[in-house]
Amino acid sequence: MRAATMGIMSTTAFLELLAREAAAVEFEGPLIAARASGAPPEHLAELEEAKLLALRVRGLLERRRQREMELTGLYDTASDLAGLRDLDAVLHAIVHRARHLLSTDIAYMTLNDEGSGHTYMRVTDGSVSARFQGLRLPMGAGLGGLVAESGTPYATADYFSDNRFRHLGDIDEGVREEGLVAILGVPLRLGSRVIGVLYAANRSARPFAREEVALLVSLGAHAAVAIDTARLLAETQTALEELSAANATIQAHSTSVERAAAAHDRMTSLVLRGGGVEDVSAAVTEVLGGELTVLDVDSIGDLTEAVVASRVAGHAVRRGDTWVAAVVAGTEDLGALVLRPGHELVDADQQILERAALVTALLLLFRRTASEAEGRVRGELLDDLLATPARDPAALRERARRLGVDLDAPHLVVLIGPDTTAGSPSIRSRVTSWAGTYASARSGLAAGRDGKVVLLLPGSDAGAAARAVVRELSRVLGRPVTAGGGGPATGPSTLAGAFHEAERCVSALIALGRTGEGAGSEDLGFVGLLLGAVNGTGQQDVQRFIAGTIGPVVDYDARRGTTLVSTLEAYFGSGGSLARAGEKLHVHVNTVTQRLDRVGQLLGPQWQQPQRALEIQLALRLHRLQSSG
Repeated sequence: MRAATMGIMSTTAFLELLAREAAAVEFEGPLIAARASGAPPEHLAELEEAKLLALRVRGLLERRRQREMELTGLYDTASDLAGLRDLDAVLHAIVHRARHLLSTDIAYMTLNDEGSGHTYMRVTDGSVSARFQGLRLPMGAGLGGLVAESGTPYATADYFSDNRFRHLGDIDEGVREEGLVAILGVPLRLGSRVIGVLYAANRSARPFAREEVALLVSLGAHAAVAIDTARLLAETQTALEELSAANATIQAHSTSVERAAAAHDRMTSLVLRGGGVEDVSAAVTEVLGGELTVLDVDSIGDLTEAVVASRVAGHAVRRGDTWVAAVVAGTEDLGALVLRPGHELVDADQQILERAALVTALLLLFRRTASEAEGRVRGELLDDLLATPARDPAALRERARRLGVDLDAPHLVVLIGPDTTAGSPSIRSRVTSWAGTYASARSGLAAGRDGKVVLLLPGSDAGAAARAVVRELSRVLGRPVTAGGGGPATGPSTLAGAFHEAERCVSALIALGRTGEGAGSEDLGFVGLLLGAVNGTGQQDVQRFIAGTIGPVVDYDARRGTTLVSTLEAYFGSGGSLARAGEKLHVHVNTVTQRLDRVGQLLGPQWQQPQRALEIQLALRLHRLQSSG
């Protein structure tokens, strides 16, 4: 009782640490205190396990908090652009968010001066060096000059030891005075032009992850939109001032600008209120007229060349009466927008389509992130359900209910065999992703477990469920799939048993040489389950047993076209009665006797002895199971 009380108190201590968001080092406290109090080894082991689990939960919460910060930063940036009044304020906000979201010491932005051919410092956040803040970089010089000239993101974990770009003395002195070591720079693209560079930098060496590059690219895209929007607003103001000289031209340009601003505001509002890609399509169609189609990567087909051209150029391209805009997030292709407009597009209309592609990319990234988060939650629930014994059934039922899964209804467990994904992490990833989608569409769950993929599906026929999984997944992968089914099971406490039953079915299928099939325990019978329960039994052992027991009879049938095997099955199935065996085979009893005499010649005179007869019956059953595959 004292040990149980200590365990509960220690677990509560870890929960309290999680609740107040304690530092990782503080999670050693309960363990140290337990050692000091002379706790028994088993209690210390439980504490160690609880500590590791608590640290995993803390890490997951931290990652989710970071992702929420990133999404909030993007939403806030989109909100700033929707209410754009002061370009400097918006650019400062973007640079500040870049520094905060990437957790760097400094963030800054340079813009290109097309007249002088230089790129100059525009906004900084976290800088302490006046010399650094006044730098001007020739195009192609330094990391920033290289990004501005090539239009490609560049990152260096150690600036002064990196020889991929041209170092200049005054630039290096400014970087050294600022104390920078690691620098990431992404281009600010406006159509096909690079108008500047957005940076995140650290005063100590650090690599930049691909997700961080993609995030900075998204913020850079917002900054380019802000600069472009400010330019458009300035042009509109100039046009209004010259109204008396070019009223018609100004009116047309003003209308297009207003349409672009309205479309941009509407798309930004869609992002903020959680709209979808379909809402963006409807907004663009309403503003530009015509017909807009959203294509995913697998549906591009004949438009591949146009999509590649749009991605390389950084703006929409025209092909006949169709406009194509690539949907890109960083360096990742997500699809394309294809517009058949109702009227001739002007520049501002083209930019509406390009901004729609940018918003579509953001929405697809948000949707994918949400889907991945849901997949993790569903996978964690299934992992807990398959634990032995199941912990807190009431809590498991409630978690399942929130995901639309009724654990009190009959459910089946389908295990995809390890032979399907063996030696290929990419195939395992595809199978896991497919399983999550397949199970979710059927109000079920899916998860990866010990290198295998498990599905929990509602239903009552394990064999049919396993065969359906084999059929669908084989079509997706283009290769054979093995799956075993267990259940039905009702309630959280019975699912672990159904999982082990599915494991035995998979083991039996592999042992019987029936890979590439799906089956349940009822399909295999007691022999199949016996094979599945013996982990050391393999296909070669089964073949060796069959060959050593009834091999001569099987070979004789194969050579002569006789039916000695089926005669043996009928004989044993009739309890050793020659007459009933003849009735089953629709032959005379003398024929049965003659066939069994031949069996005796092939297997030896002792074949009907009890022990020998049992081995023969078992071999016949195994042979039948293999043949039924």
